[in-house]
Amino acid sequence: MPSLKKSLVTIALTSALLTTPFALSEENQLAVEIPENSVLSDGMLTKEELAKFAVIGQQQLVKLTEKAMEEYSSELMDDDDNMPAAWMLLDDGETIKRINIDSQAEQANAQMRILMYRAALKSIARRGKINAAVILYTGKVKEGEDAEALVIEHEHRLGISANKVVPFHLEDGDASFSQAITREKPFQIFYDDKQESPAHQG
Repeated sequence: MPSLKKSLVTIALTSALLTTPFALSEENQLAVEIPENSVLSDGMLTKEELAKFAVIGQQQLVKLTEKAMEEYSSELMDDDDNMPAAWMLLDDGETIKRINIDSQAEQANAQMRILMYRAALKSIARRGKINAAVILYTGKVKEGEDAEALVIEHEHRLGISANKVVPFHLEDGDASFSQAITREKPFQIFYDDKQESPAHQG
């Protein structure tokens, strides 16, 4: 199991989130410290702020996704149907919590659970309580085929939103993975439209 966790994390993180040359330049600065007169207070970003906060946002998403995948990997390998799961990074930039909707979603199918997770995360995000959110689930790569993919749906309040799709195949307790594909995802949790996010204003 540790090797699977390492494989999942390596695939998702190296191909999905560490995509800028700045991603490791401020590795110890994970809390988002927004100057009083910028970004969310005045709704504008300078180029310097955009670069700085893009780095921080990516670092926080890497941290959140790594934790989520460590916990989700055991569910991916068991014999039960894979149900979606969601995690959030609180506004302190450090605390990660898994969302639990089991009591409300006992009879809900996978698609309904994804919608419920989005609604729950949106409610928390709109109150300014979290910095980032991720939902993990599996699905068919193509309708009518057996090939499956792990989907990593993530958003950050600084204006990052995407799906990472990682095709995989399970056989005899082993998992083999293909290269992750990035797909554009509309803002659904922190904003109703990408133009509302700090990274797209000004």
